[in-house]
Amino acid sequence: MDIPDYANTPPTKRRHKSLSQEVVENISNNVKSGALKPGDKLPTESAIMALYDVSRTVVREAISHLQAAGLVQTRHGIGTFILEPSQTPTGMLREAIVTVRDVLDILELRISLETEAAWLAASRRTEEQAAALGKALEDILSNKTEENASVNADVRFHLLIAQSTGNRYFVDILSNLGTTIIPRARLKSAMLALDGSSNTNYLERVNREHEDIYLAILRKDQEAARAAMRTHLSNSRERLRQAQQRIEATPE
Repeated sequence: MDIPDYANTPPTKRRHKSLSQEVVENISNNVKSGALKPGDKLPTESAIMALYDVSRTVVREAISHLQAAGLVQTRHGIGTFILEPSQTPTGMLREAIVTVRDVLDILELRISLETEAAWLAASRRTEEQAAALGKALEDILSNKTEENASVNADVRFHLLIAQSTGNRYFVDILSNLGTTIIPRARLKSAMLALDGSSNTNYLERVNREHEDIYLAILRKDQEAARAAMRTHLSNSRERLRQAQQRIEATPE
């Protein structure tokens, strides 16, 4: 297969970032510059491996990131294609989320949206998507003490579930919310630790909830996936609500 003209531009290397992130950034930049347009087909995995001098695993992880961000869609047996940009103005929703009350309302919306996304993901996910979801879960579990890394992995986890539905509009909505979909991105995790327990204990509870969602999707148990997602988001909302009450009750 011929490599498109855009691929002949040497990628910009950033040594401090992962190889998959380099691939993501270069493809994303080509989309932004117009070198890659909606409907364009990406080169094969082998061609991308040769272009960036990376392994097949790196390419697949990069494609998963691009899928989760709603930039590409993989049609099995055909290839991976650039998607039309979201019709929602970029950042409009996330800029409107200012207060904890806003985040609580967003969680209420997400309970309706993501419980069904989890059900669909359990019925439609591919083996590649299940593997990408497992990798996101590993990243969540391995970054217990690194809050930014954990939040980013958490966002990716939820976006991958949305992507696994096969319905790009789930991805569009969550992508526009950005890290605001993760309550601890708005409040310090320590404030979310109820009954005086430690931040580590709080994260362990959240991580168990993520594991329940992942395992249900992995075994393609739609009802369990829906229930696990509802439990996770309902618990998140309650934790945030109680944390907000404590903040308001604390004398300045």
